[in-house]
Amino acid sequence: MNTLFSPVRVGPYSLSHRVVLAPLTRMRTEADNVPGDLMVEYYAQRASAGALLVTDATTVSPLGIAYVGAPGIYTDAHARGWRRVTDAVHARGARVFVQLWHAGRQAHPANIGGAVPVAPSAIQAGEHAAIRDAAGNIVEVEQVMPRALDTAEIAGVVDEFRRAARLAMEAGFDGVELHAANGYLLDQFLLDGSNRRTDEYGGSIENRARFLFEVLDAVVSVWGADCVAIRVSPSGTYGTMSDSDPHATFGYVSRRIDGYGLAYLHVIEPRVRGNEDTEATASAVSTADIRRVYTGTIVAAGGFTADSARQVIDAGVADLVAFGRLFISNPDLPHRLRMGVPLNRYDRTTFYGGDARGYTDYGFYQPETA
Repeated sequence: MNTLFSPVRVGPYSLSHRVVLAPLTRMRTEADNVPGDLMVEYYAQRASAGALLVTDATTVSPLGIAYVGAPGIYTDAHARGWRRVTDAVHARGARVFVQLWHAGRQAHPANIGGAVPVAPSAIQAGEHAAIRDAAGNIVEVEQVMPRALDTAEIAGVVDEFRRAARLAMEAGFDGVELHAANGYLLDQFLLDGSNRRTDEYGGSIENRARFLFEVLDAVVSVWGADCVAIRVSPSGTYGTMSDSDPHATFGYVSRRIDGYGLAYLHVIEPRVRGNEDTEATASAVSTADIRRVYTGTIVAAGGFTADSARQVIDAGVADLVAFGRLFISNPDLPHRLRMGVPLNRYDRTTFYGGDARGYTDYGFYQPETA
């Protein structure tokens, strides 16, 4: 029996297989970061009976946008747009979690009304933001120096996550996933390379994790723990991220999360940086390392094939596996993996922004006929 296609329970939900649509930034919203017809079609294509989908990173705040065209979940209009997506997904028998996101220092003034991005500390990230230029084209620009959040402001950001969680419930989602990976705000607070604070949100691991757990408690108060998940990238360097002892940091975080009874913990393998493959270092924290201290459900992500996904499940390291790039070009990926049929190749040039090309125009598998 192929365990990748065995039933599994995630929180209160029974799934028919263990292939998950990973959260993918695609930058295809309509005006004001509202999901429209194109996003409805995209998610509906990738929904199948008993499957779990996780949405694009979806900002909880107008100050948290790193990429033009990224979706939001901080207004009623956002919730109405997402309701069309969740209705389409549910009509096909799948479950869908929204990924709640704040870009922090990776936001850009052009995307947040000219404001200065916020961060735990005034340390600039070394990546690029996606904005629209004067001609309306999407262009990459260097990120700017952020400002450190005042201690008194942090409660307001926690409230933004709480409000987004409520809107997600109104939008018909089945749960929420906190984006604490890839160098965004929750991750920025966790790692000592981006957090140099001297108040109760900086210094020790316990202090640096304080913001994450305040956000987690706020979201759990809305949804209940079994419909909430967290995504982490323990060895991620995207966003110029670093930590002096990632094993200690994520060991502490994983053990503490374990007591909540969350839907799942979503772990990105160290062989992936953003949407690129990379070499894992000897000190990298893997999903297997997290499994040693975390007893709950784990979703693993990061460059998996059908064979390696089955192997990590068979070994008990993960319970489900999230696929990103392969799901972009294969809307029927679970079926293709189950049947062992060829996969469509993806086109990196259409990953971010644009129209239907490279988004909803990939074909479903059709057996050859004589």
